Amino acid sequence: MRKWTRWEDWVAVGVGAVVALSGIFLEREGASMVWMLVLGVLLVASGLVNLAMPGLVATEYVQLGLGVLLFIAPWIGGYASEMGTTAWISWIGGAVAAIVAALAIRPAMHMHDQAIPH
Repeated sequence: MRKWTRWEDWVAVGVGAVVALSGIFLEREGASMVWMLVLGVLLVASGLVNLAMPGLVATEYVQLGLGVLLFIAPWIGGYASEMGTTAWISWIGGAVAAIVAALAIRPAMHMHDQAIPH
């Protein structure tokens, strides 16, 4: 697989950008701004690393962990009780990020195996 072509990583970059920007521009609930900004930027960074180096399996797992953390962030950050827009963006963005990362793990493993001479 070539660099900068994996749709799963582009989706993760897009989700990270939406989450980070919505954490800044939407109404703040609890610690939503900090959680969404940090996790969104980290999702963008992990997606860009995965796009640049598609055979790194570890960063796919990092991306999966970030998606799960984004999904549970409303409860940890105290902004789930309001059931506002920021909580929904965290839940949906986290679920999408986790799903696309899980879908990308197997191709990354295959790419990694091809890169290692036997």
